[in-house]
Amino acid sequence: MVFFIRSIFALSVISLVIGGILLVHNVENRIPEVSYNEFLESLHKNEIVEVQLKGNIISYKDFSGRSFATFCPDVKGIVPDLVKKGIAIHGQPDKPSPWWNLFYVGLPTIVILLAWYSFLKKQDKEGSDEFAKDKAVKFKMGVRPVTFRDVAGIPEVKDELLEIIDFLQNPRKYSRLGAIIPKGILFQGPPGTGKTLLARAVAGEAGVPFYSISGSDFVEMFVGVGASRVRELFREAKKNSPCIIFIDEIDAVGGHRGTGTGTGGQDERGQTLNALLVEMDGFSSEQTIIVLAATNRPDILDPALLRPGRFDRQINILPPDVKGRHAILQVHAQKISLAKDVDLEKIARSCPGFTGAELAALVNEAAILAGRQGKKEVELTDFELAQDRIMMGVERKGLVIGEKDRKTLAYHEAGHALLAKFLPESDPVHKITIIPRGKALGYTKQLPMNDRHAYSKTYLRSRIIMLLGGRAAEEVCLNQQTTCSEDDFEHAVAIAMKMVCRWGMDERIGPVSYSSLQDGFLGDQTISLNYSEETARNIDREVKRIIDECYQEAVDILRREEDFLTYLAEILLVHETLDAEEMEIIYNCTLKRRKERDKRTNENVDLFCDVDYGNAAADIHATKDSTS
Repeated sequence: MVFFIRSIFALSVISLVIGGILLVHNVENRIPEVSYNEFLESLHKNEIVEVQLKGNIISYKDFSGRSFATFCPDVKGIVPDLVKKGIAIHGQPDKPSPWWNLFYVGLPTIVILLAWYSFLKKQDKEGSDEFAKDKAVKFKMGVRPVTFRDVAGIPEVKDELLEIIDFLQNPRKYSRLGAIIPKGILFQGPPGTGKTLLARAVAGEAGVPFYSISGSDFVEMFVGVGASRVRELFREAKKNSPCIIFIDEIDAVGGHRGTGTGTGGQDERGQTLNALLVEMDGFSSEQTIIVLAATNRPDILDPALLRPGRFDRQINILPPDVKGRHAILQVHAQKISLAKDVDLEKIARSCPGFTGAELAALVNEAAILAGRQGKKEVELTDFELAQDRIMMGVERKGLVIGEKDRKTLAYHEAGHALLAKFLPESDPVHKITIIPRGKALGYTKQLPMNDRHAYSKTYLRSRIIMLLGGRAAEEVCLNQQTTCSEDDFEHAVAIAMKMVCRWGMDERIGPVSYSSLQDGFLGDQTISLNYSEETARNIDREVKRIIDECYQEAVDILRREEDFLTYLAEILLVHETLDAEEMEIIYNCTLKRRKERDKRTNENVDLFCDVDYGNAAADIHATKDSTS
């Protein structure tokens, strides 16, 4: 069917091309036509030197070599006059020979069609070999393959795949007991977690042919092409058994059937998916072919694809924990020169939620930054700058911020950092900066001690208070309100809403959940809120109450520590970036000055009236250097 469609399409294209060429040729070589009277006038003036007769059409040339044509009603009557004037006369048949037409038009068409037919037959004959050559990536013994040494951070997944490798290497060990190895394994997880790397590692450990195909490679404009490619792929895989077929982004072809809006596209995907289902069912117990697939959208896959006997096992690959991130960093750090001050464990703790791909990008970006500055080794500061660049964006050096706005930003970020220091269960502050990056004009970075998988109510309240600390600091110290807190408010309200509606952390609403995930159009999941209007009003009140209480607590803490807040903000204005150690030194200096103030309680002296913040910052850095 596909060959027939291609042949018809090629014949149509070739016919149009040849017709266009002939039309252009005839138009370009057409002789200008004149009236019969003009011809007779030229004849009487002896301007004609040559005449060609073709039926009732007379073509002639004048002394200047120009050619003209005219229609003659009486050719026999004009011939004696031409002979009398000594004009050369040539004749042509009125109708050309049919053999000439065949040679002139038919022969080139036949030659081109034969060449096209031969090309298509060759493609059809090579079939699966050409498909495999173009689409598949095979394991080669002469090249170092990807193995489990290149995979880190997901030990439980590696253990799960060891039996697959053992089966590929020792199939009789299982078949003699009547065991049937899983035919298909589906890797599902967020992008960048290492699904494709795992599939390549399985093939590298087993040492078998490895076919890597993308789901979009099966989808074509013509209906039936994808199904044909599926059959060709599995035909080639059976020739090289045992082997592994890896289908990346299988959701491109394995989505729910019947949910598409386009008839043609849905037919193509449906036929391709049906062919894939049939091929996976067609394996005999002696055919050691394992299908690995990866997707980050398992919710839209067709249920028939996930049933036992096809994809028997579904392995979730999630972002690694702190130990996994440390192991991944060690793997990628082997490729670069590290300085002695680089603590990979500390770097792993500073980037919670990073996937394997993001950690690889972090190491590479740090190496690039070190190379740009001409360093021989990658230092810890390079990793910190690379992390800021990945998380926040490029530093906006060309952005000019006025002195008033810089002061607002300094107090805003100082408010966040101060509250993070004093609130219970809050993550420690790692860095404060007012240097703009990406969309942020400044930020306060916290460094979790460990990954959190369950969040307590105390931690969530502390998180809300810390988010509201920027606005609270602006009001306490500057008596103003700005737009810098837009993102803070969004995050704070989102946490409060989840505490009330999903996590049952409100006394008045109670331990209930008013939200649920529902499958929407094309498999998309939406959050559905199920409650009455009265409950909605109660939820609004409780969310507002939580935000108001947290904001008031933020204000109370900042008023109590206003001297520390002022000192921290003014130092931040001088140096723009402070780390956790510098912040602790500033706090110790504040405590020292408080003691001096308490000794002078009878004197009306402001604690910071004579402070030179530039010199104070220098003293802090000197103290830091001496302690280190």
